Amino acid sequence: MAKVHLWASLRRFADGQEVVEVEAATVGQMLDALEKAHPGLGPAIKAGLSVAVDGEVIANNRAAPVAAQSEVYLLQRLKGG
Repeated sequence: MAKVHLWASLRRFADGQEVVEVEAATVGQMLDALEKAHPGLGPAIKAGLSVAVDGEVIANNRAAPVAAQSEVYLLQRLKGG
């Protein structure tokens, strides 16, 4: 199972957990599994998150692979102007 690290403001939607584990082979499957397990994460996922898999930032690529031993970080998407 992939370990998904949640940034602080998301933890309240996952019973305060900093790390949750989900079965997924891709970033898209991981996000879907997170939303199913913790429905409160849905709005943040739909609004857009930055995802880092094993230290590499994945931008808008739901097909990017996630291995069982992967460490995934969900981060607030940076906005600039």
